[in-house]
Amino acid sequence: MGEHEVKSPLKPFLITVTSLLFTSTLNAEEIEKGVEQLQDITVEATRVEKSLYEIPASVGAVTKDDIQYGRQQLGLDESLNKVPGIFMQNRYNFNQDLSISIRGFGARGTFGIRGVKVYVDGIPNTLPDGQGGIDSIDIGSINRMEVIRGPSSSLYGTAAGGVINIYTEDGPAAAPYVEGRVTTGTDNYNQVQLKAGGQKNALNYFISAQRLGYEGYRDHSEIERYNVNSKFRYDIDSTSDFTLTANILHKPEAEDPGGLCSPQTATAFCTTFDPDRTVAQRNNVRFDAGESVDQQQFGLTYRKLLNNKHEIIARNYYQFRQFDANLPFGDFSPLPATSPDGGIVDLDRVFIGGGLQYSYSDQFFGRSNRLTIGADIDSQMDERKNYTNVVDSPVVGPLSLDQDEDVFSWGIYIQDEFNITDNLQLTAGGRYDEVEFEFTDKFLSNGDQSGSVTFDEFSPQVGLLYKFNESVNIYGAVSTSFETPSTREFAAPGSGAGFNTSIDSQTSTNYEVGIKGLLPLRASYQISIFSIDTEDEIFPIGENGLGSIVFDNVGDTTRNGLEAALSFSPLPSLPGLNVSLAYTYSDFEFDKLIVSGMSFAGEKIPGTPEHFGYAEISYYAPSGFYSAFDIQYVDEIFVNNAYIDDPGVGANLIPQGETTKNYAVANLRFGWTYGDGSTEITPFVGISNLFNKEYIGNIRINEARHRYFEPAPERNLFAGISLKY
Repeated sequence: MGEHEVKSPLKPFLITVTSLLFTSTLNAEEIEKGVEQLQDITVEATRVEKSLYEIPASVGAVTKDDIQYGRQQLGLDESLNKVPGIFMQNRYNFNQDLSISIRGFGARGTFGIRGVKVYVDGIPNTLPDGQGGIDSIDIGSINRMEVIRGPSSSLYGTAAGGVINIYTEDGPAAAPYVEGRVTTGTDNYNQVQLKAGGQKNALNYFISAQRLGYEGYRDHSEIERYNVNSKFRYDIDSTSDFTLTANILHKPEAEDPGGLCSPQTATAFCTTFDPDRTVAQRNNVRFDAGESVDQQQFGLTYRKLLNNKHEIIARNYYQFRQFDANLPFGDFSPLPATSPDGGIVDLDRVFIGGGLQYSYSDQFFGRSNRLTIGADIDSQMDERKNYTNVVDSPVVGPLSLDQDEDVFSWGIYIQDEFNITDNLQLTAGGRYDEVEFEFTDKFLSNGDQSGSVTFDEFSPQVGLLYKFNESVNIYGAVSTSFETPSTREFAAPGSGAGFNTSIDSQTSTNYEVGIKGLLPLRASYQISIFSIDTEDEIFPIGENGLGSIVFDNVGDTTRNGLEAALSFSPLPSLPGLNVSLAYTYSDFEFDKLIVSGMSFAGEKIPGTPEHFGYAEISYYAPSGFYSAFDIQYVDEIFVNNAYIDDPGVGANLIPQGETTKNYAVANLRFGWTYGDGSTEITPFVGISNLFNKEYIGNIRINEARHRYFEPAPERNLFAGISLKY
């Protein structure tokens, strides 16, 4: 990796891991003699079913027990923390959604999810412009999650950091069931869920309804949300089925407490930490910052298998979203008095798309081969209106923006998996994408700000995997990706409104080697080392005269890192006892960073800690008792690139320096399931932040007025009970 080689703190870790791997290879005969192993895990990361250990890429998975048992179910991070390489923040701000980054991609997002594609039951939760969200996902209905780490555009399009595939529960094939769950906790947290599922002749059905209410730890952070998720699969015959998914989101309130300033960088526009860390940013309160959302989404999937060789999958989906938001600026602000502020957002969205995929599996030159080809097409149609947000008043001010924002994308892909020998497999493929943005200005009071731009990219990938035995699978891969700006990242710099035609898509190339497999003691492991070169990285560079965040291609970056995960059962006499360990090392830097003509090459990419790790020990007893203790360590995180734009003092460029403090947070949960065979009752209790650690739960990267920090709650408790019949 040249000058970006892995640094010395990793050497003891690498030596230890290498020793373990050689030991596992020497013990292959012992494995074959019957030492108990974990069952293989089948995933659909490559758009077709395949063993997790036979994919030449970094793929992690969590199951229903990880996701649901005794969890508070506030965020996906509760279970995904055991997957290395994925870093999540902001569980407690439901206005901005969970912040998710994979290998540093996605960390720049000020709201929603960027750089990472999210699919639920094969239907995208990510728009054609790359903006995604998970507020419509009911965690209590998730059966499993898969995470592809690293550039994945060769299969999925604009996926710079990776992909999260979420699969909801099916109805049981045996007896149908009804289950209710009630949870309550600190800060007026309460959650109620009712779900049911079963099989009636050829129809498999699952329905879940949930209501979440949470006052929040900080002032002005209340959430009220209702989710309904359903899935109906009809088995046409033994070789084909048809699946309908439908979900409804009603979120009447999600307040935004805003980011706080540290005392060292406080300005006239800051609210700093109070002693109990619960204060909200004062303008967020005065302008009633928050959002309300209503969304309906429907997906149709058809699968057909012919002669066990040919498989066809067709998808079609529709999303309708009404979004209203109050932003924390308005009519009194430091913005020019004659300039519209757009502090109130009224958005109507229609998202329609579909895809067709064909797979052919057969012998090729006497070797197993699988060919997959497919196409995706998506259309995003937004009608956006902004109004002036009047301070300390429920009155909606005058119209300040009226425009249509349309994004149309299409892509075609091909992938082939060929067994060169019984143990050596080659995977190669590529994808071509076009993404067109078109803005139509209907306001026109400050001139016609319409504009359009089209991005097109070809993304190839190739990987080799050699399987020594069940315990050692070694792979190497080169994959690519691209990421376009989202519709909210085209704001023109300077004091005028407009469409930024100079911003371009960013492109990345990922070089990776890894090893993974199954070991004795019901153990599994994964280790990967990667280096990612990105050109034209997109980052925020400040605000324009209208309060909009301005993005630009600030330079080139290199991401070097290591990801490792180990899961095992330490005592054969207690198979319900499990230990899970995950560690991520991230050396992410700017190779080129130019701000106002000044170079800041060598600065750290903000938003991702250099070291973070996770450890969990859990026990599931035959009696029905279960418990789990976990701890997460997060290193310090840089909060800005290499500058601070301070409107209160004037534009200042300074070296990068402000960071969060490192922290370790522990959690405990336990419960007991008992019943008579037809009825199950499960009381459970959880303690989050067990040792009452003060830490930052989210940072707002490059926030122009230093409002970077969102404190996380102190020690808090929750308890609940579920009844299944």
